[in-house]
Amino acid sequence: MPSTQSFAASARLLASPLQDYLRDPGAAVRAVFAALREFALSWGPLAGPAIALAVTGVVAGRRWWARRCHDRMAADARVVTVLAPPTVDPDGAAALYSNLVGLLRSGWKRRMHGQPHIVWEYVFSHTGVALRLWLPGVVPPGMAERAIEAAWPGAHTRTAPAKPPIPLSNPPGKAVEAVGGELRLARSEALPIRSDFPADPVRALLGAPVGMAIQERAVVQILARPVTGARVRKARRAARQARAGSSVKLAGRLLDLITPHTGSRKPSTTAKKQVVDHQTSLETSAQDRVIVTKQRSSQYETRIRYAVATLVDEHATSAERVPVREHLRGRGHAIASAFAAYSEHNYYRRVRLTHPVKSVSERRLTSGDLLSIAELAALAHVPTDEAVPGLQRAGAKAVPPPPGIATEGAGVKPIGITDSGHPRPVGLRVADSRHHLHILGATGSGKSELMARMILADADAGRGLVVIDPKGDLVADTLMRLPSRLGKNVVLFDADSRYQPPVLNPLEGDDTARTVDNLVSIFSHVYASSWGPRTEDILRSGLLTLRELPGTPTLTDLPKLLTGPAFRQRALEQISDDVLTGFWHWYDDLSAASRAQVVAPLMNKLRGLLLRPFVRASLAGGESTVDMDAVLDGGICLVRLGKDALGMDTARLVGSIVVARTWQAATRRARIPQRDRHDAALYIDECHNFLNLAYPMEDMLAEARGYRMSMTLAHQYLRQLPRELEEGISTNARSKIIFSASPEDARHLARHTAPRLSEHDLANLGRFHIAARLVLDSEEAPPFTAVTEKLPPAIPGRAKQIRRLALVNTEPRHTPEPAENDQPVTFDPRRAA
Repeated sequence: MPSTQSFAASARLLASPLQDYLRDPGAAVRAVFAALREFALSWGPLAGPAIALAVTGVVAGRRWWARRCHDRMAADARVVTVLAPPTVDPDGAAALYSNLVGLLRSGWKRRMHGQPHIVWEYVFSHTGVALRLWLPGVVPPGMAERAIEAAWPGAHTRTAPAKPPIPLSNPPGKAVEAVGGELRLARSEALPIRSDFPADPVRALLGAPVGMAIQERAVVQILARPVTGARVRKARRAARQARAGSSVKLAGRLLDLITPHTGSRKPSTTAKKQVVDHQTSLETSAQDRVIVTKQRSSQYETRIRYAVATLVDEHATSAERVPVREHLRGRGHAIASAFAAYSEHNYYRRVRLTHPVKSVSERRLTSGDLLSIAELAALAHVPTDEAVPGLQRAGAKAVPPPPGIATEGAGVKPIGITDSGHPRPVGLRVADSRHHLHILGATGSGKSELMARMILADADAGRGLVVIDPKGDLVADTLMRLPSRLGKNVVLFDADSRYQPPVLNPLEGDDTARTVDNLVSIFSHVYASSWGPRTEDILRSGLLTLRELPGTPTLTDLPKLLTGPAFRQRALEQISDDVLTGFWHWYDDLSAASRAQVVAPLMNKLRGLLLRPFVRASLAGGESTVDMDAVLDGGICLVRLGKDALGMDTARLVGSIVVARTWQAATRRARIPQRDRHDAALYIDECHNFLNLAYPMEDMLAEARGYRMSMTLAHQYLRQLPRELEEGISTNARSKIIFSASPEDARHLARHTAPRLSEHDLANLGRFHIAARLVLDSEEAPPFTAVTEKLPPAIPGRAKQIRRLALVNTEPRHTPEPAENDQPVTFDPRRAA
């Protein structure tokens, strides 16, 4: 007999809704609808608004939270301007976006704070096109900049705070008229756009805004963020649906359900012949391959926006704005049409953008189309065409310094800051600077500031200094920044100063032959255009005669010797050299007219020199008040020779005399043990004007290192140097610093920097941008690039203070009184005259 439980189960079955449906399906359905109608009438007035409010609140909350996340990411945002290298690597964009996949956050961070995105921008104006990359503030500084420079070797980046690509503020009386739009994928995002091109696909885009007016602006933005997780799974579902032939969107899928022989419905017997075979259909097979290929790559969610704007009169009527609006629509149409080149399995369609200027300024990305790295790289990259009009290009490529290059410290002369990778200071060790430094660059490129920083570093470290400045700015910059404690060590020759200058007598010296040879060589080089063997003979004989006389010879005695018979006669009584005596006998035997004709070429040069008060006081003022030996042992000699104050020839002669006296002091260091020689430095700006010694330049540079005197030689271009001098500097000034060079010089100098830096790099260095090849541990290191630093701010009143302290060095040096048993002083014809 059936149990009690079996009867209970049968009773529940008879009373179930299923029994009612089986007995009368129509009545059961009507009962369900009646119950729903009664529920709606009873609870609808309360549940309907509650549900509507809940849905509205959820939507509004999500939008508020998304905007808040975007605002937080946009805070401290920056724009990186990309300067294209001379030659663009076509694969650089793919490398960049592969690197930026690292912006992906963890899952909980994406849900809580959103995923940062980037914006690649083509910004057009009447001056050309600029390439920019917008980065949110949460992206670490330097990350994208280094990725750009690594993706396109030779590219430069300039980072600045983010600003709208189209300015939102208008001039008074003007209003902005703008049009814009968005480009969205027309088919399933599983299908790729074209990414392989024989020529640069952005060529049409860059040509669309050509001929823009001054007030016109246009911008194309590619917004992109790396995605993963649910967003990628959604794309994979779309890919499966695309391969199955069903629609991706919800409306399309509903239509597939009610349409025969589509979607997932099984075909009838008569429709089986129409089923597509994926292995025999070429089109479907090709789509399957590209869909799979796209899904293998990392994915970016992207959106493309464009806007064109101009300024119109604020009070312009609608009729007056119509032609302006039509013109802007035409430009927008040209920009959008340029993306037709990407049509293949997928293509872009235009969508209206209601507030174009505001949208491109916000750079906000909500949702978008999924693209692979190859597709994104085809859309947003540095143009590969070398002749893009108006494209901002980088100059020289950035090359990092080799390992071992000094950074900073007491024994390092500062050079600059590296411009590749993590910025760090670079410098030249003092021991390596003894191999001498050659600085070449055009006027205004930054040579003087670099030399001033090195001079200040040497002065602060107590190294001896001699600085020859033909323009005046270098010495002026140094005086305004020298420590006051060094003022008593300064010897200042300033052609523009009203104070009494120090005295540096060029006829003094231990070696008569070398002293005279140097002076004759200086005169012959400075006045080479009007110099002859007779003039040289007279000058040499006159200087040797003055050196034979007792006391201190000066240049002012030379005109008296040549033109004063009484002075000459008394001088002949003091000399014993038969050769000199024979010369003066020949000279005296000339008639007065012949003698005047013979000495005229030399006398006009001496008068032009000695009639200048500064020259007469500093070179012919008597016994020297400057001890160049002490200067090289820790003093500071600053020679400021203004060409406008002295004239070019006189400035060259004075500077050459200072170089000669410095070299004589350096050679006297041979008497000092090498370990006891202090490091000293000679800085010569426009060096080609002052290297006029009789001593060969290559020998001078080679021997100066042994005397621990480093030479820094600066000038503007190679043709300023005579052939022998150019070869000597090229060989023996082993450290090179090159600022912007002319194409001719760059071709020649590239032999020192190739293959890391080409002649194009040397000819396209920017201001304060250098190419350096330094000596490292007595060996030539590979070249690199850097940016020189600005001088520290000038100290108010420091130059006047240093000038006052330096006046003590204009006084004559103390000469001890002669002892009682000393020999009597020989008759001096200069005193008798």
